[in-house]
Amino acid sequence: MGEFLDAEAVNGIRMAWNVWPSTKLDASKCHIPLAALYTPLHGGGPYNPVTVLNYAPLRCRTCRGVLNPYCQVDYNAKLWICPFCHQRNPFPAHYASISEQNVPGELWPQCSTVEYAPPPVPGSERTSPPVFLFVVDTCIIEEELGYLKASLTQAIALVPENALVGLITFGGHVQVHELGFSDFGCPKAYVFRGSKELTKEQVLDQLGLPSGPGGGFQRGGLGLQGAGGPGAVNGTYSSGVDRFLRSVSDCEFVIHSLLDELQRDSFPVSSDQRPARCTGAALKVAAGMLAACSPDTGARIIGFVGGPCTDGPGVIVSKELTDPIRSHKDLAKDTAAHYTKAVKFYEGLATQLVTQGHVLDIFACAVDQIGVMEMKCAIERTGGLVVLAESFGHSVFKDSFKRIFETGDHSLNLSFNGEIELNCSKDIKVQGAIGPCASMAKKGISTSDTVVGQGGTTVWKMCGLDRSTTLAFFFEVSPTTQGSGVQLGGKPFSLQFVTQYQHSDGQTRLRVVTVTRRFGESSANSSTEEMVSGFDQEAATVILARWASFKMETEDEFDATRFLDRLLIRVSQRFGDYRKEDPTSFRFAPTFGLLPQFMFNLRRSQFVQVFNNSPDETAYFRMVLNRENVTNSLVMIQPSLIAYSLNGPPEPVLLDVASIAPDRILLLDAYFSVVVFHGMTVAQWRNAGYHLQPDQVAFAQLLQAPQDDAQTIITERFPVPRLVVCDQHKSQARFLLARLNPSATYNSANVPAPGGDIIFTDDVSLQVFVEHLQRLAVAQS
Repeated sequence: MGEFLDAEAVNGIRMAWNVWPSTKLDASKCHIPLAALYTPLHGGGPYNPVTVLNYAPLRCRTCRGVLNPYCQVDYNAKLWICPFCHQRNPFPAHYASISEQNVPGELWPQCSTVEYAPPPVPGSERTSPPVFLFVVDTCIIEEELGYLKASLTQAIALVPENALVGLITFGGHVQVHELGFSDFGCPKAYVFRGSKELTKEQVLDQLGLPSGPGGGFQRGGLGLQGAGGPGAVNGTYSSGVDRFLRSVSDCEFVIHSLLDELQRDSFPVSSDQRPARCTGAALKVAAGMLAACSPDTGARIIGFVGGPCTDGPGVIVSKELTDPIRSHKDLAKDTAAHYTKAVKFYEGLATQLVTQGHVLDIFACAVDQIGVMEMKCAIERTGGLVVLAESFGHSVFKDSFKRIFETGDHSLNLSFNGEIELNCSKDIKVQGAIGPCASMAKKGISTSDTVVGQGGTTVWKMCGLDRSTTLAFFFEVSPTTQGSGVQLGGKPFSLQFVTQYQHSDGQTRLRVVTVTRRFGESSANSSTEEMVSGFDQEAATVILARWASFKMETEDEFDATRFLDRLLIRVSQRFGDYRKEDPTSFRFAPTFGLLPQFMFNLRRSQFVQVFNNSPDETAYFRMVLNRENVTNSLVMIQPSLIAYSLNGPPEPVLLDVASIAPDRILLLDAYFSVVVFHGMTVAQWRNAGYHLQPDQVAFAQLLQAPQDDAQTIITERFPVPRLVVCDQHKSQARFLLARLNPSATYNSANVPAPGGDIIFTDDVSLQVFVEHLQRLAVAQS
């Protein structure tokens, strides 16, 4: 596995199986899908640079595959053979000097990942600046509105100089604020009725914008030509979109004035009703306004929502407080009155935004649900970011929002308008992708009839992507001729990911990643051994988590726990080493050794178990899982646990209740939360103030070390996790106990060590789970 992990550092690709079966029958016996996790913007920076070539790529004239190190090259005849369709392609004239001693960068063996950044065509040097359109909910209390305005003011100062900003506020109505007027002019806003569902054309007509894209743009940029701005006539503005979207340097005073004067929605609200909040209408107006931008403009709609939508399109609950917001039970019984209609509305919004190439981000800050479950399709298909917090004053929101505009080592490196194309060898077909993307419905010879996630295509749209955006692609083995499975044995195959995107600096780039693997030998025994040696249990766990989550959302009455248990039993029977009817003889190869443990934690995770989580929380957890890389996703599934004590340096310990000791501090990283847990004795010493005494420096350092490590984790992560500091036997200790293996419970025979702890649960422990697995795996039937 070492060579594949080293390759991941270069290419950003992890596969569940690094040796693939050579026939459809053998593939069906694998049970775990043939899938790859790909991070398009992986790498870059001083520690893992990506080779950048300042010329256009050379493509195959048949399948559009890009020249790469795995192509066969005839230097004498000046030809190269495409590894995907085997077409012979001549080199163009500017490759005339190519030879074995003079090899272009894309053919270097170490350049399986290259990025093309050709100079712009003369006359098209202008780059479209990114657009940030803020959509602000004003149906929140004054304190929350104050927190939100402070964060927005801070964000305006961090927005790149070339970026454009706009402001829309909403409550019972939608207000589109005009920013294109002088500092001494009269502020103007266009008001839309929140209860009315508007089309894109109606929005453009009422705002006085042209129906075709690009009507508001002038040569030389938008809002960047001095005080008058483009299209200005005698100090007044043209009907272009530049009235609503301006660079910060042009409208800083105006937008700060608008934020300072922003007040709660004045629509009257009865004490027995929820406020009239038209979230769906506001997002529809925002999408319609951005339709006037040029098609190559990278734009983000950043929505700040503080409660459920109760009026207009996208309603999730009525205004009556006696009407509860839908729960998982309501969704299972199909009794959620507004759910289906709201989902249909947001699917339409997603289609519009994908067509325009624009992104929807949602920051949901409320103690109750706001409708993230219904918005999921629009956020995920556009590659948007989502953050769930309890308040606009909480660090989870404030730090996460600030991270969008920050620069430096931990910046998100936001990119726009991405499109990813997949080229496969002839005997491979792609079923689809699960992650923040949308199918472009462009079928090719590599398109499978089986659809998983966003399928039926070989091209996907990624309106927004960042350095951690990761897609899961699912494949199938499809020999081109009858009986060719024998011929495939031991042969290599190639996959190529071609990603075109708008870099954060405004330049359009093309990143090409080509990887090669091979089919297993035709012999059953040798094929199994090869596949076992090339199995990646970490990538497989993440792929199964995405696959199970997708099935839970798309298949009626799907039992994810039963599905995962059956799959693990079949994998154990297929790849385990054992004697029939002898559970004690069961053994897994090292490459499978942690799989039962990973699956045990997956079936207990928030991705599979919806109990005690709202539909919004479940949708949030799954959206983050579907966009993160293997390392981060694995932390969500199986958190890491580190112990600190006076007896030695920090050390990783088992994710088990037995790891709790009175003289220990535990640091749990569960991705969405970071828990610093003090043992009973440590908490008593701290409460007594021992760490403040001059002779207790070691104890003071012990208390500080997990806090410093927790801050390091928080600094590097998006969304920013919640920090929980708790003591043994206190109420917030539940954040740790809920994720531990219950090896000692109130009704188990295991007795905890003195000062240890037990968990009050009826769940089985990992040991019991593995014993059952071994017994079922070795059974005759």
